[in-house]
Amino acid sequence: MKAQDIRATFLNFFKEKSHLIVPSAPMVTKDDPTLMFVNSGMAPFKEYFLGNGTPKKNRIADSQKCLRVSGKHNDLGEVGYDTYHHTLFEMLGNWSFGDYFKKEAIAWAWELLTEVYKIDKDILYVTVFEGSEDADQLKMDTEAYDIWKQFIAEDRILKGNKKDNFWEMGEQGPCGPCSEIHVDLRSAEEKAKVDGKSLVNEDHPHVVEIWNLVFMQYNRRASGELEELPNKHIDTGMGFERLCMVLQNVKSNYDTDVFTPIIREIETITNTKYGNDEQQDIAIRVISDHVRAVAFSIADGQLPSNTGAGYVIRRILRRAVRYGFTFLDKKEPFIYRLVEVLSKKMSVAFPELKAQKQLIENVIKEEETSFLRTLDQGLLLLDRIIESEKSKEISGEKAFELYDTYGFPIDLTALILSEKGLTLDEKGFEEALQKQKSRSRAASEMSTDDWTILYEDAEEEFVGYDTLETSIKITRYRKVTSKKDGEMYQLVFNLTPFYPEGGGQVGDKGYLEDSRGDVVYILDTKKENNVIIHFTKNLPKEIHGVYKAVVDEKQRYRTECNHTATHLLHQALRAVLGTHVTQKGSAVHSKHLRFDFSHFSKLTVEELRDIENFVNARIEGKLPLEESRNIPMETAIANGAMALFGEKYGDSVRAIKFGKSIELCGGTHVKNTGDIWHFKIKSEGAVASGIRRIEAITNDSVKEFYFDNNRTLFEIKDLLNNSKNPVKAVEKLQEDNALLQKQIEQLLKEKAQNVTGEIKNQLQEINGVQFLATKIDLDQNGIKNLAFSLGKDSKNLFLLFASSAAKDKAMLTCYISKELANERGYDAGKVVRELGKLIHGGGGGQNFFATAGGKNPGGIPKVLERAIDYLV
Repeated sequence: MKAQDIRATFLNFFKEKSHLIVPSAPMVTKDDPTLMFVNSGMAPFKEYFLGNGTPKKNRIADSQKCLRVSGKHNDLGEVGYDTYHHTLFEMLGNWSFGDYFKKEAIAWAWELLTEVYKIDKDILYVTVFEGSEDADQLKMDTEAYDIWKQFIAEDRILKGNKKDNFWEMGEQGPCGPCSEIHVDLRSAEEKAKVDGKSLVNEDHPHVVEIWNLVFMQYNRRASGELEELPNKHIDTGMGFERLCMVLQNVKSNYDTDVFTPIIREIETITNTKYGNDEQQDIAIRVISDHVRAVAFSIADGQLPSNTGAGYVIRRILRRAVRYGFTFLDKKEPFIYRLVEVLSKKMSVAFPELKAQKQLIENVIKEEETSFLRTLDQGLLLLDRIIESEKSKEISGEKAFELYDTYGFPIDLTALILSEKGLTLDEKGFEEALQKQKSRSRAASEMSTDDWTILYEDAEEEFVGYDTLETSIKITRYRKVTSKKDGEMYQLVFNLTPFYPEGGGQVGDKGYLEDSRGDVVYILDTKKENNVIIHFTKNLPKEIHGVYKAVVDEKQRYRTECNHTATHLLHQALRAVLGTHVTQKGSAVHSKHLRFDFSHFSKLTVEELRDIENFVNARIEGKLPLEESRNIPMETAIANGAMALFGEKYGDSVRAIKFGKSIELCGGTHVKNTGDIWHFKIKSEGAVASGIRRIEAITNDSVKEFYFDNNRTLFEIKDLLNNSKNPVKAVEKLQEDNALLQKQIEQLLKEKAQNVTGEIKNQLQEINGVQFLATKIDLDQNGIKNLAFSLGKDSKNLFLLFASSAAKDKAMLTCYISKELANERGYDAGKVVRELGKLIHGGGGGQNFFATAGGKNPGGIPKVLERAIDYLV
């Protein structure tokens, strides 16, 4: 059975059991601060488990894209070394929200596996929760045990501990016991030697878990206590890749048709053969896994970057590049070439791969090129570290600096050192790494109390499209404490005019006012698992009272101007550049906007002007807002509305129209484009290959921009004696400056020629070396020319020149004849690095020529005095 048929069979089975089949949610999370990525099948449904939303149906099934590379569920280090862990994986799942429970979940799982997929029941084992004797004092899950007895022999029902058989989504929230289904794929001979039940949950590559049935029946409070949930839920997850391994009768996930087309392509590109060499096999598995994770992430809108989720994606891709570089001898980009195969294989189930294929290839290729340059730079830096170390063990702290600052992989450092007969101080590296992790954890550490419920209110309605002021009640609140913000309170209202951060738009600010006129300021508004949360520094005094909630009108208005401008900008880009342009991200603040979009080249001055003119024409046209709320998604798309990849839409959506610009959008907008006043692009540049970014301003910010520019122009005119044509006056100054520069260069060259004779007379012969350390009055370029000129005329030179162009600036230049450096081991780079400390600076270079800069010219005499020590 092929992979796509296995997936379809699962979904059809549960469709026949009255489940609604839903598409995979985007892998990158939007409104869950506890997760960067969807890391389990249940993550997109958290709001339903938490009671913050109502599902379309109480029975749902899907195949969800998941990524496990950070936090509690982190499989990255194991990927490639075994045959069943992955970064990106598909989780086949069926869900019940307060509908069926253990009886149906177990019976249907068994029916699908043994009757539909025809898996031999004699190779299956199941586990149930054995109970716990810790603070929770939980009893054994006898209900699940008794149900399983109807389907499988009791000697195949194993009791599991809390680690394996009690599932929790985090430190707080819904949780419960679970039953795992394991499969034993070993040969008959192996089974005869070792009983399969002894290998369950023991990380055996051929005795693996394929399905986990979680019975959500408890809620974990912030205090750690468990309480019964009023409604019981089912949350199941079956690893798609592992199921394919079982049904295709192979011993590795990588031998299934999920991976074999990618592996064949890697073999062709790298001229290797999978299965012939263990190190190469690991590298091929790493690359075939990681390209999937990176491609899906980019398709869902998350580009590689230096922070947050983007940094995780960059780490995954760099790990793949590093394995190709080291074990497959690939010194040029090649991973991007695998996207074609991946798209063909998976775009039927995940059409975003085909739609975003060109962008994915461009981004991956640029990232590969960049990291290969980093590896080359890192190799040079590692050579310098090796040269400067006197022992056979390289400092762990220096290796960590190479890893942390330059992104040079530590395992590559260790490999190179071992090839040179050196060792790495692994303990020192680990200590430096743990210190950094501790600093990072401390900075982001947060404690969250349980919600205090004041009023039960299922609606918690947003009214901010229609009003900026309304009477509200606080329905619940909790305290959160972090190192960054200290103590804060999160408040939830029965209804709110405050727009929560989302869709690129910042959250509203404002205040609450009680009946006595006391005010509590709302500092930010966010959405978490479908709940609108308002952040305050203080808890209102009359917590049960009625409050007037007021949004900061000026900030909201400015933000609305910028949000509407992004829609007009999107329309303008497609009109001017072409319909290949799609939005790849945005940030809408009150003072500025940022818009990322797909395009293959830098925009010309003419294109930028045309885009600005297009937007401003629509502003001048005073187009009214046409808003359609709660319309069917199909209707909105049929009417021409644009939907973005990576965004999660419901069955009912909101469409925003200004003239011919129609987009699906939940943000706030001006009532008429004329309110924007004016649109001005401030910058345009590249974010990644194939992704451009425009930063722009509107309204008051444009007025300030023109005011500042006007003031600057008058200041320039004043400096130019109020010239009537300041542009021509500046051009004349530039011409004069260029002429003077040439004259100065000629004078310095003549000066250097005159100095050459003086320098030759000052040379001292010491141990066969022509040595001189002196201060010289030339610019840096003149000193370099002087040194190389002397090098042509004289042999065995060792020169150290010091100069000081300003009170707080000192420069050192060291030149050593190449033959002298090579024969005697002299190193100009080492000389300037060490002596540079005396001028409060540093530098480096090659063994025959190096420079250093510093802030302490007072150290120059000491430098010149010590230079001779390097000849001894």
